[in-house]
Amino acid sequence: MIYFGPAGYPTGSRGPLEALERIRALKLNALEVQFVRQVRMGEDKARAAEERARDLGILLSAHAPYYVNFNSPSRTTVRKSGEWVMKAARAAHQMGAWIIVLHAAAYSGKDPKAATRSVIRGVTKCRDQMEKEGIDVLLGLETMGKKGSWGTIEEIAHVVREIEGTAPVLDFAHLHARSGGGLRTVSDFRRVLVECGEFYRGHLHCHFSCVEYTEAGERSHLPMSAKAPDYALLVAALKEEERGVTVISETPLLERDAVRMMRMHGAVGEGPV
Repeated sequence: MIYFGPAGYPTGSRGPLEALERIRALKLNALEVQFVRQVRMGEDKARAAEERARDLGILLSAHAPYYVNFNSPSRTTVRKSGEWVMKAARAAHQMGAWIIVLHAAAYSGKDPKAATRSVIRGVTKCRDQMEKEGIDVLLGLETMGKKGSWGTIEEIAHVVREIEGTAPVLDFAHLHARSGGGLRTVSDFRRVLVECGEFYRGHLHCHFSCVEYTEAGERSHLPMSAKAPDYALLVAALKEEERGVTVISETPLLERDAVRMMRMHGAVGEGPV
């Protein structure tokens, strides 16, 4: 089964319950709640969102704060990174989300292998604390679009193999930008899915947007109409996937493009946009 939804509340939504109702009205079935600036959701609101999402058949995920950097030269930032992840983990657990998306680190002038070791240390501490608190949410490591950011598929594979309770998050805009426009054919998308499947066979959480990029990587997200990369190619590649997949729209037209993505898979008929 494929789930579709936006990265953030649909336009005009006042809080998570209204967002969920709007998601359902659009015939979507996923929502990635954005804790990217800070975690602002009390337990009562989170529990209410969990119940409503379950009633509506909407799969919830969450995105941790952007400030996380387990490879920072600042010990304070490394410590706070763990705190930010744990705040997001607690809120995600309370609202019934199954995965938290992380931008785990920047290279910060260090060797990529050293950065990977830093990510392993930071993520391991978070997973240990989550286990102590009974938090059963996966930590999702996102592929990153800027060449100065930690997060190639190879680096993520190393961590996922090392630490139970982690998973890859494939951001196709980031992969396209970092490779200088490397997602040009169905085979290119299929290659990414196969590579990911070699180290992770669970439900796959994905982001999609078109993207503008430079030599340094990602610059800005673009609507689906830009076809860079072309979403139709991912549609064809996903036809061969046997596992569950979530596709989260990160274009500037969040929920509108999420509906378009869903329709391109033939998942629904005409509905409101």
